[in-house]
Amino acid sequence: MDQSQAPVLEALAAFQANPLTTFTPPGHRQGRGVDPRTLRALGADVFRADVLATGGLDDRTGSRGILEHAQQLMAEAVGADHTFFSTCGSSLSVKAAMLAVAGPHEKLLVGRDAHKSVVSGLILAGIRPVWVEPQWDAQLHLAHPPSPESFRRKLREHPDARGALVTSPTPYGTCADLAAIAEVCHDADRPLIVDEAWGAHLPFHPQLPTWAMDAGADVCVTSVHKMGSALEQSSVFHLQGDLVDPAVLKQREDLLGTTSPSVLVHAALDGWRRQMTQHGRALYDHALDLAEDVRSRIAALDGLHVHGREDFCGPGHAADLDPLQVIIDVSALGTGGYRAGDWLRSHHQLTLHLCDHRRISAQLTHADDSSTADRLLAGLTELVDAADGLGPAPRIHVPDPDRLRLEQVRLPRDAFFGPVEQVPIEKAAGRIAAEMLTPYPPGIPAALPGERLNEDVVEYLRTGHAGGMLVPDSADPELCSVRVTVEEPSR
Repeated sequence: MDQSQAPVLEALAAFQANPLTTFTPPGHRQGRGVDPRTLRALGADVFRADVLATGGLDDRTGSRGILEHAQQLMAEAVGADHTFFSTCGSSLSVKAAMLAVAGPHEKLLVGRDAHKSVVSGLILAGIRPVWVEPQWDAQLHLAHPPSPESFRRKLREHPDARGALVTSPTPYGTCADLAAIAEVCHDADRPLIVDEAWGAHLPFHPQLPTWAMDAGADVCVTSVHKMGSALEQSSVFHLQGDLVDPAVLKQREDLLGTTSPSVLVHAALDGWRRQMTQHGRALYDHALDLAEDVRSRIAALDGLHVHGREDFCGPGHAADLDPLQVIIDVSALGTGGYRAGDWLRSHHQLTLHLCDHRRISAQLTHADDSSTADRLLAGLTELVDAADGLGPAPRIHVPDPDRLRLEQVRLPRDAFFGPVEQVPIEKAAGRIAAEMLTPYPPGIPAALPGERLNEDVVEYLRTGHAGGMLVPDSADPELCSVRVTVEEPSR
């Protein structure tokens, strides 16, 4: 195929050159009906590009196949058999993938470090999760993706599981041994889904970690807005092999997705693919050189430690690391990541990727250059000088790995939709959670519906929230109380 083409972008340019007089949505009529104050903030071109996909760019029947052509070009660019665009983010894409593999009350092996969107999929579908434990670094208090042997063991224990799902890379940039996990799944004739939301860039440079399709995964979900050049909510999911029916996968996406997809999002995905096929290697040559320079300059600052492969990779840890995720331990400054991140935003207008009780991180992409790198280094240099005034990190109780793991006593769906009550957080231990309690970012639930809470996790959430942790999906935003299931009194 001709990778210099961009079907959605080209159709949009043709539409703008010879605009139709529309009597369809969107009601703003190419921006003519938009309040001038809104136009000043968003720009008129946004509304000029906001048109219907079918009945706008394409005709009523979609006879020109504009979107299908763009998806085929994307599939060829990355070596997949099929690619589907999503305008509802990877939160939708990963649910569609899960529902294409397992149905109500069927089992799915899932790494317990999964994003909250995966848990939402379990709730919606009524899938029974078989949790696969991450590899926990007790010294750094950090979870790496589960090992292939953990998946093998769980598959032996649950041979009726319909497939497996693993998250790689994690938001910290650590990667699973996807080739070995795919082999484990395929030995049992089961498909592997990879939530590769943080890895849209991986296919486009050989020095980046191996991406899911090259490793043999069956379905791969990527968020192009995270590490690529697409708009927020831009996601694609790729399929290869014959373990998942492409028609079934498309039907599941239709079940969950919007009937009014954004041409703006489709066009940005189309443009990203063309940019990567034509210029991706050179762009990531530069990005990787920049990342190496940034890492060395940060490492030279007293009190800051930049995590690298020597910290995160090896036996019992991750298989690989994305160097564009620059993870910085600030604990030697005598403060915590939440305070450091807030200080950098308020004093240097720097917004960081994630902050936790001891770390901050800067996500670099192909769009960064020496100017953004210099601003980051200037802020970090002053952070070191100002650290004494930030105060010590609030005490956050981080349990041992065995105490972080909660017992799954009910299906997530049953706990979420069943009778619930709100109890004070100090009385929540021993009760079954009826909601997700998710420190964010990175968005991995500490507790999820159907798990029995223990004292350690309750204390982790309570002290974490007091120390600056965000738990945005709690019914009580102050986390003074927790939603739990109503349990029948014992007889």
